[in-house]
Amino acid sequence: MFDEIKFDRIERLPKYVFAEVNDLKMQRRREGHDVIDFSMGNPDGDTPKHIREKLVESAQKTKTHGYSTSKGIPKLLEAIAKWYKRRYGVKLDPQTQCVATMGSKEGYAHLAYAITNPGDVAVVPDPTYPIHSYAFILAGGNVHKFGLVFDEDYNVDEEQFFKDLQKVFKEASPRPKYVVVNFPHNPTTATVTPEFYTKLVEMAKKKRFYIISDIAYGDITFDGYKTPSIMEVPGALDVAVESFTLSKSYNMAGWRVGFFVGNTKLIGALQKIKSWLDYGMFTPIQVAATVALNGDQQCVQDITDKYDHRQDVLIEAFNNAGWPLRRNKASMFVWAKIPACVESLGSLEFSKKLLIEADVAVAPGIGFGEYGENYVRIALIENDKRIRQAAKNIKKFLKQYK
Repeated sequence: MFDEIKFDRIERLPKYVFAEVNDLKMQRRREGHDVIDFSMGNPDGDTPKHIREKLVESAQKTKTHGYSTSKGIPKLLEAIAKWYKRRYGVKLDPQTQCVATMGSKEGYAHLAYAITNPGDVAVVPDPTYPIHSYAFILAGGNVHKFGLVFDEDYNVDEEQFFKDLQKVFKEASPRPKYVVVNFPHNPTTATVTPEFYTKLVEMAKKKRFYIISDIAYGDITFDGYKTPSIMEVPGALDVAVESFTLSKSYNMAGWRVGFFVGNTKLIGALQKIKSWLDYGMFTPIQVAATVALNGDQQCVQDITDKYDHRQDVLIEAFNNAGWPLRRNKASMFVWAKIPACVESLGSLEFSKKLLIEADVAVAPGIGFGEYGENYVRIALIENDKRIRQAAKNIKKFLKQYK
């Protein structure tokens, strides 16, 4: 009898593609295999010492162990506003234009829940980080996708982007209410220019939609590239919010600290829904996050330099193994087209075979959307020695298909 009871919201979620790779990975490890894991963007380094020390110091105080503030303690909100002022020259009101979240993923889910009416349409370029789409689907909305086009150097074809976006607004019914952008892009690492955001804000005002921007990998840039923020554009506060996370820049993935800034109506909606659903992060974590944002940023540069170096090592090693890759300008990933000799396998089957036969785990591109097919995402979370060992395993694996 109970089998007839359905949970419609959960039914809208597809099978999680990455679960197949994760299950295989755990099985290989249980069998005693040494899996070299590039499948998840999970930083392998320590959180900087001064941040950890502040966490411990704050945790020793009795008054920090009670319920916290769901939208973020005042000092953290002030630190977020100062971070934007220092980095982008943008002035924000800490109380009405900033909100701290339990990582950006939680923030996206709660924001969509707060602002999505049944049937609302969000536009999300494909491939995409899954929560960017499924936050709206879980909230009862619909998602309209189009393929993200970029060149060999991972520069977004901005002219094509706006052609495709204009087409969506002509064809979609009802008219889209939200457009989600994420640059540096996860999973492809693609980047945009400041002019991209100027044009997007202009279009948002004409077409009357809100923009939700994600710059989670904004700090991790190479070769002189600087991530622009939509908040730099005059008038952006009228139509946009933007998210960031401390997970990557400060090696704080497990701490779950992120934030949203921008339009007061959207930020207010997120603050309100959070006040009903949670009591915020553990106060010592928020105190430590304040120190991270306000303190010496050399640690961020050191972390970035590590990813920059690993990208060079991985590209050289994999190229020598017969898997040609190109360098990108940002993020902690390499977006890799499947070698031609195994392209017919597709990204999921290739990822499974690579794991079973070479003990190398990557994230199949199809898990990020249909336009991710024939690609895999490689996270730069293994050291030089293990990267080179993975390349040796891959070279042996590919020989059987040539």
